[in-house]
Amino acid sequence: MTDPALDPETLRGRALAALTIARERTALLTSVEDPELTAQHSPLMSPLVWDLAHIGNQEEMWLLRAVAGREAMRPEIDGLYDAFEHSRAERPTLPLLPPAEARKYAAEVRGRALDVLESAPFEGTGARLTEAGFAFGMIAQHEQQHDETMLITHQLRKGPAVLRAPDPEPAPEFTGPAEVLVPGGPFTMGTSTEPWSLDNERPAHRREVASFLIDTTPVTNAAYQAFIAAGGYDDPRWWTPEGWAHVRRHSLFAPLFWFQDAGQWLRRRFGVTEVVPPDEPVVHVCWYEADAYARWAGRRLPTETEWEKAARHDPAADRSTRYPWGDADPTPEHANLGQRHLRPAPAGSYPAGESPLGIRQLIGDVWEWTASDFLPYPGFSMFPYKEYSEVFFGPEYKVLRGGSFAVDAVACRGTFRNWDYPIRRQIFSGFRTARTPEAT
Repeated sequence: MTDPALDPETLRGRALAALTIARERTALLTSVEDPELTAQHSPLMSPLVWDLAHIGNQEEMWLLRAVAGREAMRPEIDGLYDAFEHSRAERPTLPLLPPAEARKYAAEVRGRALDVLESAPFEGTGARLTEAGFAFGMIAQHEQQHDETMLITHQLRKGPAVLRAPDPEPAPEFTGPAEVLVPGGPFTMGTSTEPWSLDNERPAHRREVASFLIDTTPVTNAAYQAFIAAGGYDDPRWWTPEGWAHVRRHSLFAPLFWFQDAGQWLRRRFGVTEVVPPDEPVVHVCWYEADAYARWAGRRLPTETEWEKAARHDPAADRSTRYPWGDADPTPEHANLGQRHLRPAPAGSYPAGESPLGIRQLIGDVWEWTASDFLPYPGFSMFPYKEYSEVFFGPEYKVLRGGSFAVDAVACRGTFRNWDYPIRRQIFSGFRTARTPEAT
């Protein structure tokens, strides 16, 4: 029997919804005055207007040119919006489309892309780009990834708040166990069936994992403050040599955006200064900081394989699910996703989203650093372009899993892989720790 979720018309509707949600979010993130759009708020990020036109350019290249075979609308701008041709720091110096023109271009592309979506075959052609609507899902994910990037830019910008969202619902104090034992044994990692999965998530393959214990929730601000108070940033014992050099060179003393006033930890969040909430997962820490905390706590970061087994393996059914809670798409009861809130929810939230072993918040809230380098899976095959994953494979990048409050559901699942340099802190990154059981 055919999976109804893979019915071509169902997928077409899903693609339309995903593209629409992404564009609504893009409009919200770029609904600021033109000087805010063209300014570079940090050398780490592009001007918002670059992201806006880049989103349109990628959509044109893949949906209008590659899928529909149409002529380029604005071939002269391709180089301006090639992420590999110009670094973020130099993009403000380029002859970018001004805000009104960038909006018009992106809107024109979208209108034509929706026409293509109506008629594109989703099965039976043997074309990988259109099979199950892959290209449309890829573009929706790409736009949402840039929306997350633009949200990071909003966090980095100076000045009063321009974004607002309700806070997560208050959660009862979590009273469950601090850690959960994940039994050893094989499980299926990655996917060969998720229709819009990206090349680095593929193929599905069996992995053998020894038993390990993992935190039930992400590490909280209160727990991280204990590390700071214990002199964690001043003690080289907890840091790798590269991490210690980075801490000394940049005078790190706390997560990014934190500062002390009258002995109290405060933080700046989207233009608002507030007391650091003790029960939220810590966010804006780099891999070096996460690794140092884990060492100080007598633990370690989980490997990527351990993280995925904790998030996907159902021991009762001995199978891997799409999400910790099963195969159903996320709802607001499962996870904190989609910029619905502008902060993580308290640790222990979303009991409906916990794994069969009782592990919570594996999806949403904060990206979670793992101990692993970003490497291809056995049998990896690049598709549809090497610049998405292949050029980043290697020890320079560490893997993050699980998504954050800034990630949309279309770009977040149990197999989704993110990666970044171990020094990155502007991203919405946190972590949980693990340990190997003591031998008996």
